[in-house]
Amino acid sequence: MDAPAVSVLGPGAAVLAFDVGGTDTKSALIDGDGRLLGLRRTPTPIDAADPAGSVVGSLPVLAAALLAEHPGVEPSAVGLSVPGLVDEETGTGVFASNFGWRDAPIRALAETALGLPVAFGHDVRAAGDAEHRLGAAREFGDVIVLAIGTGIAGAIILDGHPYSSGGYAGEIGHALADPHGDPCTCGAVGCLETIASAGAIARRYTAASGIEVRGAREVLAAAAGGDPVAASVWNDALDALADALARLAAILAPEAIVIGGGLSQAGDALFAPLRERLDARLSFHRRPRLVQARLGDDAGLLGTALAARDLAGRRGQEDAP
Repeated sequence: MDAPAVSVLGPGAAVLAFDVGGTDTKSALIDGDGRLLGLRRTPTPIDAADPAGSVVGSLPVLAAALLAEHPGVEPSAVGLSVPGLVDEETGTGVFASNFGWRDAPIRALAETALGLPVAFGHDVRAAGDAEHRLGAAREFGDVIVLAIGTGIAGAIILDGHPYSSGGYAGEIGHALADPHGDPCTCGAVGCLETIASAGAIARRYTAASGIEVRGAREVLAAAAGGDPVAASVWNDALDALADALARLAAILAPEAIVIGGGLSQAGDALFAPLRERLDARLSFHRRPRLVQARLGDDAGLLGTALAARDLAGRRGQEDAP
């Protein structure tokens, strides 16, 4: 069942938005009042023989369904975000291990498939832009937005502007946390997300205890209940996160670090000990505020819609006499 239309973006161009994930794709039609129409999740089709083509090929079907349900809305641009390494300038999906593409011209494929200009970007940078423009990061010019879920990725905003460095910036989950740690899906060993992501917390607890859990929330509950194995896994995650945030504070000196994703739903159980550990690791450094993200699971889709509206605005200015 479709979610009810919610006006969150304010007046602007009507656009289509697609936030593609490894399991599900979120899609919506945004009207001129900023309402999200037909917001839904559908399985992401990935054909190993043609991963980029299969993902892009599903978009016209989703678009047709949205437009048929809302015939009075005519989009002037499309927003499309995906995970992995993304070069927004060239419109290229540089690399995505979960999808299996390298240097895929995704923006060009999408524009051909949809017949509209496409704003193409990274899912977490899109979520970070939405938090910066609409959510928890609005009051900060220098801020990092972290999404901690199955993996860990970040959006870096400096002096009010996103910093991507050709798509390579913000891969905080693949910074080294333990040189003797577990192998990572990226091919390295001991990446932060092998210790501190929600997925890693659940995996590490199961491996150490022999008890299957569905997610990090169960591990946290077990730790609170006195399970020493769960407490050890949770403390390792907190220490690794605090180390990573201390490095970010030393290098980038953000005013705030906004944390979203599934792990952020732990609330004070995450933020209180993380603040304490981060503070213990800093001396003269600017102490960033640790803030919980506000926009939830729809942050990536909202940021994708904002990018499409920005593109529509630029096109409108170019076409003006």
